[in-house]
Amino acid sequence: MNDYETYNLGDTLLQSGQQLPQAFIAYKTYGNLNAAKDNVIVVPTWFAGIHTDNEWLIGTDKALDPSRYFIVVPNMLGNGLSSSPSNTPAPYDKDNFPLISMYDNVHAQHQLITQKFGISKIKLVVGWSLGAMQVYQWGTSYPEMVERIAPFGGTAKSRPHTQLVFEAMIAALQADSNYKNGRYERPPVAGLAAMGRAYAPWGFSQAYYLEKLYQSEGYDSLKSYVEDYWDQVFLPFDANDLITMLRTGIYGDISDNPVDDGNFEQALSKITASALVMPGSSDLFFTPEDSSYDAQHMPNAVYQPIESKWGHCFGIGANEEDSLVIDRHLKQFLET
Repeated sequence: MNDYETYNLGDTLLQSGQQLPQAFIAYKTYGNLNAAKDNVIVVPTWFAGIHTDNEWLIGTDKALDPSRYFIVVPNMLGNGLSSSPSNTPAPYDKDNFPLISMYDNVHAQHQLITQKFGISKIKLVVGWSLGAMQVYQWGTSYPEMVERIAPFGGTAKSRPHTQLVFEAMIAALQADSNYKNGRYERPPVAGLAAMGRAYAPWGFSQAYYLEKLYQSEGYDSLKSYVEDYWDQVFLPFDANDLITMLRTGIYGDISDNPVDDGNFEQALSKITASALVMPGSSDLFFTPEDSSYDAQHMPNAVYQPIESKWGHCFGIGANEEDSLVIDRHLKQFLET
């Protein structure tokens, strides 16, 4: 049995102008919605993540305490659980699946939150990486609804270097002859492994590799770490699903809408919620400098970098030291 539910969004007009017929969003909830419906926390998923990957943030001893809060974890469009190339009927399946924006993801989540649960106020939206980009989108799209946002390990738009990292990952996957322009008959395993290798040097910092911190994860050598982890990490996913999520990240920009028309600073200024911006100090493509710029242009933001040698992946919940620091900051933030 699935440990999640789905909500039918109906025929959905996307930001690109394309239609996604009978779209749906997969989600899981933790805790109970109180009578006032004001104890709500939303935790969007990230690239190649599903709702269970966010569970490290949730627990009775943690900031996201299900005995106090009603926590909703919506799955990104394209992640294989929500509407995706792998589960959408023709002619919108496989490589014909339309471009999904951050706005599309958050609009779908807003539909779930308001129409399914009748919620009008959200105490906190929090997320990592592409989840953090959705957090910013929540803040600028629905400022009257969101009280607090806490993006960590992600920015309000993808800068050029970030875009190139994602493009390189796509190119590595598509170089597999079995990819067949997205019409593969069997998984392009070599391409999926190559995508992992392309991501490996950006997911973690130079210090992580120099100091062999991967040994704390049970890998004796760099060779075994790359072969047994990075070559395998994307194999469970459908290749077109991965590309869909990466393209969402490539075009991620909260000012990409008719109102802001690319005025990034204007879009940031509309985020009136209290904001806790937590980049990783050694993140190589969602850099602290970019997060600092975002925070400076938000009226109620606190910039709180997390000192870590785990690079971008300081926020996946795998390093207990980083996770405890993030949780401590979130606890303090929720009490303010």
